[in-house]
Amino acid sequence: MPEVELLLRSRRVVTPEGVRAASVAVAGGRIAALLPHSAQAPPGAAVADFGDDALLPGLVDTHVHVNDPGRTEWEGFHTATRAAAAGGVTTLVDMPLNSLPPTTTVPNLHVKQAVAGPKAHVDVGFWGGALPTNRADLRPLHEAGVFGFKAFLSPSGVEEFPPLGPRELEAAAREIAGFGGLLIVHAEDPGRLDAAPAAEGPRYAGFLASRPRTAENEAIDALIALARRLEVRIHILHLSSADALPAIAAAKADGVPVTAETCPHFLTLTAEEVPDGATEFKCCPPIREAANQDALWAGLAAGTVDCVVSDHSPCTTDLKVPDFGRAWGGISSLQLGLPVLWTEARRRGHTLHDVARWTATAPAALASLGCKGAIAPGRDADFAVLAPDETFTVDAAALHHRNPVTAYAGRTLHGVVRSSWLRGRKIADRGTPLAGPVGRLLERA
Repeated sequence: MPEVELLLRSRRVVTPEGVRAASVAVAGGRIAALLPHSAQAPPGAAVADFGDDALLPGLVDTHVHVNDPGRTEWEGFHTATRAAAAGGVTTLVDMPLNSLPPTTTVPNLHVKQAVAGPKAHVDVGFWGGALPTNRADLRPLHEAGVFGFKAFLSPSGVEEFPPLGPRELEAAAREIAGFGGLLIVHAEDPGRLDAAPAAEGPRYAGFLASRPRTAENEAIDALIALARRLEVRIHILHLSSADALPAIAAAKADGVPVTAETCPHFLTLTAEEVPDGATEFKCCPPIREAANQDALWAGLAAGTVDCVVSDHSPCTTDLKVPDFGRAWGGISSLQLGLPVLWTEARRRGHTLHDVARWTATAPAALASLGCKGAIAPGRDADFAVLAPDETFTVDAAALHHRNPVTAYAGRTLHGVVRSSWLRGRKIADRGTPLAGPVGRLLERA
């Protein structure tokens, strides 16, 4: 064993095999060994004993819109990564749009990396973008280390990131399949959206009708067919419609290389409870009804849905006007994802082991981050320390993302994040980020 410099001890260590009392030995920023709870610390090693607080792997959030550079009044790497650290997220992968420039060429990637490097409080990787005009840039971006390529089938909301039509989607998928890459897709069919009533005014019911389940279902059916035919890896982003679960499950059973994620807001918020004019709840695809939520939980439990990530998509407060047709769509939740998910998971009989699999192990596997996502020897010593039975009430003004807007304001949640650790270094304590930026920029292995 390498020389151990730190021993972390808890009666609830969440390992890939389950939750158990253990001590975790850390050497050189990596997990050296899992030892008995009563193991003696080697000479010179520091000891942190968390008692009954749970020691989870640091969360890996593969769906974060940081918007930096270009729209830093919405968010930025300094504020986003501080929020991540405070919430137990030790690795995030930044989406390629809402920044200027978008991550659609290698020079644009280098701009993003130069901005992120000095500001990152957690480890940061990058998705590339697939546009109608950048097919020739996909392989160079892959070789430069992006984790995959995001595409939209319907308008993204920003003019510099247009959607792919059917032929453009197939061309991009063929190119990505050629080098073994990953295509991640916002799956809503534009024809179905165009045929739906337009969203306008303060009524949430009107907005929900403007983004029907059929738009998701049909887009997902088309993506599954594409993945089956081209043998290209496709990941379905922010699954909202539970109607699509049988098709995804059947595709997986057939060996089609398709995976799916959902988000805490789809698992904890319902259409029935959204007040009119409360556009902090607006996101695309939308928060749907309680019965749909129950089915999403069943899909998650069954393994049809692989992971739970935030889709943190913030904006300035002035863009959240009380009109669902005009307000920016996005939910700010990066710091709150763990307690939000745990609050509902525990109510439904799920365990911390389940939560760690959904929020750390599976997202790390999606992005091929073999050094992240689990408390196991050889992995990075990234941890979230959670008091799972304690509660707190969300104060939006106390969160670390840039603008004090969140759909969870005023909610009482179970699970207080005591501290976060990155490669054996404490980076946040009781909701307060510590020291300066110590995160690293990650590239696809």
